[in-house]
Amino acid sequence: MKISVGLYGTNAHRIALAMIQGFNKHYTLFRQTCRQAKDRFEHGDWPGVHAAVRERIRFYDDRVDECVERLRHEFEVESIDDATWQQIKLLYIGLLLNHKQPELAETFFNSVTTKILHRNYFRNDFIFVRPTISTENLEADSEPTYRSYYVHEDGLRGAIRQIIGDFAWKRPFASLARDIDYVYHTIRTHLQQMPARDFNFQIQVLSSAFYRNKAAYIIGKAINGPNEYPFTIPVLHDENGKLYLDTILLDAWRIGLLFSLSRAYFMVDMEVPSGYVQFLRSIMPNKPRSELYIMLGLGKQGKTMFFRDFIYHLHHSEDKFIMAPGIRGLVMLVFTLPSYPYVFKIIKDVFGSSKEMDQATVKRKFMMVKQVDRVGRMADTLEFSNVLFPLERFDTEVLDELQRLAPSKMEIDGEQLIIKHLYIERRMEPLNIHIDRMDKSNNQDGLEHAIKEYGNSIRELAQANIFPGDMLWKNFGITRYGRVVFYDYDEIEYMTDINFRKIPPAPDFETEMSGEVWYPVARNDVFPEEFGTFLLGSPMVRKLFMKHHKDLLTPRFWQDAQEKIRSGHVEDFFPYPQEIRFAHNPPPTT
Repeated sequence: MKISVGLYGTNAHRIALAMIQGFNKHYTLFRQTCRQAKDRFEHGDWPGVHAAVRERIRFYDDRVDECVERLRHEFEVESIDDATWQQIKLLYIGLLLNHKQPELAETFFNSVTTKILHRNYFRNDFIFVRPTISTENLEADSEPTYRSYYVHEDGLRGAIRQIIGDFAWKRPFASLARDIDYVYHTIRTHLQQMPARDFNFQIQVLSSAFYRNKAAYIIGKAINGPNEYPFTIPVLHDENGKLYLDTILLDAWRIGLLFSLSRAYFMVDMEVPSGYVQFLRSIMPNKPRSELYIMLGLGKQGKTMFFRDFIYHLHHSEDKFIMAPGIRGLVMLVFTLPSYPYVFKIIKDVFGSSKEMDQATVKRKFMMVKQVDRVGRMADTLEFSNVLFPLERFDTEVLDELQRLAPSKMEIDGEQLIIKHLYIERRMEPLNIHIDRMDKSNNQDGLEHAIKEYGNSIRELAQANIFPGDMLWKNFGITRYGRVVFYDYDEIEYMTDINFRKIPPAPDFETEMSGEVWYPVARNDVFPEEFGTFLLGSPMVRKLFMKHHKDLLTPRFWQDAQEKIRSGHVEDFFPYPQEIRFAHNPPPTT
């Protein structure tokens, strides 16, 4: 039986209030853990940093499930008629008129509603297919999105000192005057055309620092008439626990690398997140807003904006989805749209015979990637359910592969293909294809760079407590910046869960030559000496690998990494080159 209700003071109004209360509770908890990032940084609580990142990922889904349960318990929402659902959305919009996070609240409404309604209702009459409330020029009540500074009698050094001081870190600096000199002289070198005293611009700095791993990042820009100069200053702890400025990044593209989806998400205390995104976009205009929201820890909002952009792209393109280039995997079915820089991954219903795992395990591995420090070496993924694609846009081969390998993940409904679960990931050139291309074109520098990067990727993942498991070249990709990134997660494990062993000597020559294993092997036993057998078939590849990374073929490297992790050591990973760090440059001269 359908229940018809009215407007204010009725079920429709109470449901809208319950939903906005659910969102407000979520964002209050979100801001609280982001605000505490400053305390964790000041106290050097690096395990706490990683724990907070893991816990924050669950916040959104927990609050959505909590809100859905409340609506079912208090309002029997499955029995509400269509007209009332439309009233609920209208009343909810009214609650957002003076809200500081309206775009996030709209997405929360969608998340709750789509858990209750059938997908036939996934249109703008019932959910926010298109955003309704503008986020332009929203002002925070408690603290402005950015602070403004001017160069007066103290000059640029004085402005830099004031900027640093306004973050009010409770831990002293080792030598702030020295670091300010470094910053000053780096800016002067970068802006060679400007006279020494001609710093008459406004400097704008985002009010909250961006906390990630063991660093705090100050992000801002200087404005001088039509010219804007972006900058980022990383703040770190030295060996004595005192703070120091590590460098200043002055190139927009280099700042953009801080926001790569292959790195961990930031902790940023934001009353008006859209203001932060707008400011960041003024620095990095080529960075999609969806990626900025994701890197600010607002993953669901990033997914919402990503999918809106994707639908828009589909409407303005006509190429077809095809199977992704590269060696086909045993666990994931991967297709792509040539005109769009992403791949779409679906867990197969049946895995290859060599894969001893189930679908739930694969999903846990993908979630694990979101919860750890990716150190710029693991591609992040966007997870979606019940995605509608136009059936006509699929190549026959993709449809055949879906029906053969993942029939439970797909459904055809008229002219729509519904994918029930998939991951979307930035497209990269598979490393095996890249190496083959470098080899065939006799590009020795390119080949050496790729192999060196591959080993660095494995090395840094190990230091971050990640063992890739399947280290074949095909499971890595190379980015447009020449960085090697891992993207096949079905066999990853924590380093501390692996037993790295040396192959024991054979009892006799005949046993050694038999090709049979003469020693017991437990489930999590790994023998690094065996890596070369399946990785280094090419003589040139072997030569280059041994030149840079022969220690990766020994148990000692892996055991040493484990010992550091178990002792509580957290490695330093710098998302910028060592050579631009102040410690690697001569002292500044005044």
